[in-house]
Amino acid sequence: MRSLVLLWCLACCIACSKTSTKEESINKYENIKEGRYNVAFLVMDGTFNTELTAPFDIFHHTIFRDSIKPMNVFLVAKTLNPVVSFEGIKLLPDFNYLTDSLPPIDILVVPSAEGHLDKDLEDSLMLNFVKSVAYSAQFVTSHCDGAFLLAEAGLLTNVESTTFPGDIEAYRKKYPNQIIHDSVLFVHDGKFITSAGGAKSFEAALYLCELLYGKTVADQLAEGLVIDWDLQTAPHIVAK
Repeated sequence: MRSLVLLWCLACCIACSKTSTKEESINKYENIKEGRYNVAFLVMDGTFNTELTAPFDIFHHTIFRDSIKPMNVFLVAKTLNPVVSFEGIKLLPDFNYLTDSLPPIDILVVPSAEGHLDKDLEDSLMLNFVKSVAYSAQFVTSHCDGAFLLAEAGLLTNVESTTFPGDIEAYRKKYPNQIIHDSVLFVHDGKFITSAGGAKSFEAALYLCELLYGKTVADQLAEGLVIDWDLQTAPHIVAK
């Protein structure tokens, strides 16, 4: 009798596990709406809040604008466990890029993280992920020291870029053959948009929205977040 009970419990556990896995798979995609740009934000322990939340805010608010192709925004990491930002906020990734089937990524956002000048640059799994997504993505954007990750992945060869003002010299020293600009908020070259980061991450995100949707929509997004936005007065470079 005891054996039968144990077998019944085991069968229930297996059934629940299968149901849970199926539900998790469905839940991962419940916020991925068709007919939108898929925008993946790469996060890890030490991600800086502003470089994540600034573009996330701008891109998320596209769903409230009429007659445009809005954006699905989601977090990707090499874990589904919470990652902790530099400032201590626990972030729950939507997808594990090592194990999950990801939706096609149209725009990859690489916020800055504490380890982007050292240990993260040795993470071959993450660098390979960035490189593979960049191949097919329409745009790849970085904020602050996120540019180091793109450069280390070999994506910025012959591409003009910028990074956090305080790390320009370190950036030039580490990647002496790259075309690097300072005293600008962001640089757009091909599919790559790199920004100085910090609060100016808003401007780089608004620039991409103005590029995709036009000035009127970008102005509306800025107004909704009480941001003074004028592309003509924002120091930037469009290389090609």
